[in-house]
Amino acid sequence: MQDSAPAAAQQARPLTPETAVMPVILALSFSHLLNDMMQSLLPAIYPIIKSSYALDFGQIGMLTLAFQMTASIFQPLVGFYTDRHPQPYSLVAGMGLSLAGLVLLAYAGSYAMLLLGAALIGTGSSIFHPESVRMARFASGGRHGFAQSLFQVGGQAGQAAGPLLAAFVVAPAGQRSLAWFSVVALLGMVVLYQVCAWHRREAPPRARTAALQAAGGKPSGAVIWATAIVVALMLSKSAYTASLTSYYTFYLIGTFHVSVPGSQILLFLFLAAQVAGSLAGGHYGDRIGRRQIIWLSILGAIPFTLLLPHANLFWTGVLTVIIGFIMASAFPALLVYALELLPGNVGTIAGIFYGLSFGLGALSAALFGQLADATSLAAVYGWCAYLPLIGLLTWFLPVRPGGVRSEP
Repeated sequence: MQDSAPAAAQQARPLTPETAVMPVILALSFSHLLNDMMQSLLPAIYPIIKSSYALDFGQIGMLTLAFQMTASIFQPLVGFYTDRHPQPYSLVAGMGLSLAGLVLLAYAGSYAMLLLGAALIGTGSSIFHPESVRMARFASGGRHGFAQSLFQVGGQAGQAAGPLLAAFVVAPAGQRSLAWFSVVALLGMVVLYQVCAWHRREAPPRARTAALQAAGGKPSGAVIWATAIVVALMLSKSAYTASLTSYYTFYLIGTFHVSVPGSQILLFLFLAAQVAGSLAGGHYGDRIGRRQIIWLSILGAIPFTLLLPHANLFWTGVLTVIIGFIMASAFPALLVYALELLPGNVGTIAGIFYGLSFGLGALSAALFGQLADATSLAAVYGWCAYLPLIGLLTWFLPVRPGGVRSEP
């Protein structure tokens, strides 16, 4: 009994920037890489399954919708629940659902089975993100932007790896080679189990109580308005990114007669640029402020998105890299800004960002598919070039999110 008090005091000691648990943040980032790598195999194999199953662009958009809508519907609900009842070990179960969806995609014998596999992967994503964002914030030691950007970089690296894996593994070996990546899911489950065990040991009970009280607070009208603006900004980013991740390869093949492996490599360059942009946005957001990064990242992309529909193949590759870098820098800044608006609601905010806004982006992808069938992909990219103008709403955001208070 004599050792229990010092142990409790040690557990209750808050983390500082000097005591940030980098191995945990890196483990979460690595798990995010594995999770999103599996998810990115779905859009990356669209050119393969389009010919195998005789799909049109509208059906391709529906596959994206099946994945994103399951995440969109469940993720905010999962986050709301775990804000009040943390479930760290649910991360392992979420990775297991992604594994099941991946295997189903590998052996799907019909379009309906493809839809179900995509939905299972989306459900796994809805469980993974809210709790992992909470753990990354807890382990950040106060460097919230850096921790979230490092966590996000893992996911974006996984998304960038998907096209390469599709080009050099799935395309030569066929659809069933997706089952090989079940080993990746098993590895993720092992890593997440260790992280969850750490969180269970280290999270002090009084911190859980404080978080529950904060989550139960009633937000003011100003907070709700600012949060709605942040979600709208995320929508503009997600919709534009969905237009590229879902249809960029088809645009390259149809417009410039690029081969399937060549189009996947160019898609990889776009996604790799997002990795660098996210890390830069989180780092400089901690230094110069979230709002400034939001201005630079969203509005800074407008000249390049307007030029993209008129560029040749070389400049298309260059412009998409620049666009990917600039627009991705917004994500960690927007996420941390929203977390500061609604303290104690980490899971809910994470669920909204990774779920609702991405789900709305998926609706945009489905709409773009229908428009592409009716007109052309070139016309769709011409219209999408104006989406970043929604970033002008940044003008209405409070300079400091901490200056917006919640009602008691």
